[in-house]
Amino acid sequence: MNLGLIPAKWAALTPQRTALIDIPHQRRINWADLDTRVRRLANGLRALGLRSGDRVAVLSRNSIEYQELYFAVGRAGLVLLPLNWRLSTDALRTLVTDAEPAVLVASAEFRNVASELGRAVDLVSLLYYGPTEDGSYEELIASAPDSEPPWCEQVRDTDPYFILYTGGTTGMAKGVVHSHRSAAAGMLNQTVAERIVPSDVYLLTGQMFHIPVVLSMNYLAHGCPVVLMNFDAQQALAVIEQERVSAFLGITTMLNWMLAVPGFDSYDLSSLRNIQYGGGPMPSAVVRAVAEAFPCGLIQGYGQTEGTTMSFLSQEDHRDALRGVHPHRLRSCGREGFGTRIRVVDPNGHEVPRDGRLPARSWFAARPTCLAISGGRS
Repeated sequence: MNLGLIPAKWAALTPQRTALIDIPHQRRINWADLDTRVRRLANGLRALGLRSGDRVAVLSRNSIEYQELYFAVGRAGLVLLPLNWRLSTDALRTLVTDAEPAVLVASAEFRNVASELGRAVDLVSLLYYGPTEDGSYEELIASAPDSEPPWCEQVRDTDPYFILYTGGTTGMAKGVVHSHRSAAAGMLNQTVAERIVPSDVYLLTGQMFHIPVVLSMNYLAHGCPVVLMNFDAQQALAVIEQERVSAFLGITTMLNWMLAVPGFDSYDLSSLRNIQYGGGPMPSAVVRAVAEAFPCGLIQGYGQTEGTTMSFLSQEDHRDALRGVHPHRLRSCGREGFGTRIRVVDPNGHEVPRDGRLPARSWFAARPTCLAISGGRS
């Protein structure tokens, strides 16, 4: 299993179909062109002297180049290190010092920060992309051979694929290492829960340095176009109408902002099939408001960076609850995902009785089929 091969599959099956739509940069790329660039980028990165397992950091907002890097590191047997551009330079310096990337790729917007980070670690190369940049990223692609990287076949399911740093709610942010297998396990859960169909068009509302990137990667794995944007409520509604988006993930604040957009009812949202929500508490009143305003089904996803999405409140559970059947379920986080097992344990890790009487200080312990590995280094 190598998730970097996703473009190769769809370049062979639907070469001219749109793969990515980059709203901020008004760009589109089809599967054939994306696969070519990914192959060249993978070869170019290894030509810099990188070895299997070396890390490639990226500092950028959502873009086609960002997604290319996710695929290219998989093809090259490398590991992607997405950096949260919202963090301070000092905080980012701490992360790169911990993860020790060999290459840093940055968009023009973050040139100054990237330059500072480059002085903090021993980089093999610092690459930039964007219309106002030095062209080093594009030069690397243009100069590399257009052949399948030989390292691709050496990648194992359990090899590390990307590292996402947590929010650090219990202290310093920790690097969560996902393998190709653990990411694919999360994608399988999402496929079953979202009931993805070939005609879907997915809108990525979050940033690619967060775990929801697995959701958008999953739609790409199904050959579906993914629309990239940096969230703005009014623009999101316009993009849904313009690109005939069928599915997206919205956190509570995003959905509230969208509902509050002046002229909400004037947008054509009829293409929507499914909205998944999560990332924080969702009051039942907001769930009802979203269900009444958007012409589609709802599901809730509950998870974490380490384990992707582990439980879901299904479309049927939402419909039943909204018409008065088990309405309390709108306050729950649903049922186990297709590839997940969930236990309720006591402070000593022992499973508690399932009779509704939970001891004090109990908590949910989720155990997906494939867990991420904590730690900044693989």
